[in-house]
Amino acid sequence: MSAKVLVPTDWYGLSVASLVLEDVNKIYPNGYQAITDLNLEIEDGEFLVLVGPSGCGKSTALRMMAGLEEISGGKLSIGDQVVNDVHPKDRDIAMVFQNYALYPHMTVAENIGFALKLAKVPKAEIADRVAKAASILDLTENLSRKPGQLSGGQRQRVAMGRAIVRQPKAFLMDEPLSNLDAKLRVQMRAEIAGLQRNLGVTTVYVTHDQVEAMTMGDRVAVLKRGLLQQVDTPQNLYDAPDNVFVAGFIGSPSMNLMVGKLGTDMKSPTVTLGSQTLAVDKGLVDSKPALAAYAGRELVVGVRPEDLSDAAMEPEAPADRRLQSTLSLMESLGSEIIAHFPLDVEPFAIMDAEFEGEDAVEAVRVEGKAVYVARVSPRSNIAIDQEVEIVVDTARLHFFDTASGQAIRD
Repeated sequence: MSAKVLVPTDWYGLSVASLVLEDVNKIYPNGYQAITDLNLEIEDGEFLVLVGPSGCGKSTALRMMAGLEEISGGKLSIGDQVVNDVHPKDRDIAMVFQNYALYPHMTVAENIGFALKLAKVPKAEIADRVAKAASILDLTENLSRKPGQLSGGQRQRVAMGRAIVRQPKAFLMDEPLSNLDAKLRVQMRAEIAGLQRNLGVTTVYVTHDQVEAMTMGDRVAVLKRGLLQQVDTPQNLYDAPDNVFVAGFIGSPSMNLMVGKLGTDMKSPTVTLGSQTLAVDKGLVDSKPALAAYAGRELVVGVRPEDLSDAAMEPEAPADRRLQSTLSLMESLGSEIIAHFPLDVEPFAIMDAEFEGEDAVEAVRVEGKAVYVARVSPRSNIAIDQEVEIVVDTARLHFFDTASGQAIRD
C-alpha cells in the first residue's frame, strides 16, 4: 500500500456507528463462561483493540459483535439499534479473518467485489468500487491475478478490499496479520492503522500481540479469562496499569513484579526487596495517598526494565537507589542490552494460563534466586558472571496489593 494514497472521501459513503456492549455474557451449553459482564463503548470512527492471552475471550467477543456467536445475556447495539437477534448479514458490518478466506478460483477483482455481486449491486457500480478500493490498497496491477499468485501481504490487502467495498458501519478484524512473517506484520499493521484513520470506520481489532495492540489502537481493552481488566489509551495502560495482570501483560520485556515490604516511615519512604532496601521517591509516595495504609506491610513492587540501568553509566546515582547482583545473561540487540540478573526477592506470580486450574509460568531462577530484567545502554560494559550494580528509578515504581492485585493509588 502506498503511503501517498489517501482515501477519496467522496466515494466511500460511510455511515459510521458506535458499538456498545452492556453486561454482555457468553455461556456455552457445557457451562463454560467465555465472557462475563463485558461493558464496552466503541465510539464512531474509533480503532479499538481487544488484546489478551489465548483463551481470554477476545475472539468470542468479536464473533458476538458479528452475530456469529449468540449472546447469552446483556445487550449489543450498533448505532441506535439493538442487534442481539439481528442476523449477521443485516448488521452492516464487515469482518476480516485470520486466514483471508479468499476464493482461489476467482481473480482479485472478483474476490473484492463478490459480496456486492451477491447483493445484486449493478455491475458498473461494482467495477467502480473495486477499482477505487484496489487503488487505495495498491492492488490495481493485481486485479486479474488469482490469490495463489499473490504474496501474503497482498492476499491480506484483498481481504481488506473486500471489506472496504461493502461500505459497512464497522470493521471487525480477527488476528488478520497472524499468518504473516515478522517484518511483513510490522509493515501491514502500519498500513491497516493508516487506512482506518483515512476511512474513519469504527474498527474492532483482535490480537494476542501486545506490541500490535499498543501501536495500532486509539484505545486498548485488555481481557483475561473473559473479564475486562482495563480499557484505556495505549500510553495510559503502560504508565498506569490498574492491576498486576495488565502491568505484566503490557510491555516487552514485561514489568518486573516483586514481593516487597514498605518501610514504616512515610516521610523517608523505603521499600525492602529481599536483603536489600531502596529509598523511594517521596514525590511518588505523596502522589499515591493509599500507600500510607501499607506502611510496614508487604505489597507488590513493579519496575519496568527501562527504569533500571547500569550504575557504571550513572556514577552520580545515590547508593540507596542501587541493587547489587551478578549478571546471569545478556542479550545485545544493538540499540540496547537486555540484562538478566538474579535477586533474593520473590517474584509475584501472575496466573495467566489459558484456563483456570493450570499453573502459572514458573519464574526463571539462578541458584534459587529469581531472575529479573533490565534494559541498559548498548555502551555498557557489563558482562555475564560479573558483579553489577543496577540503578533503580524509584520515582517510577508501581505498587499493587498482594491479595487483590489492584494498583495502589489514591
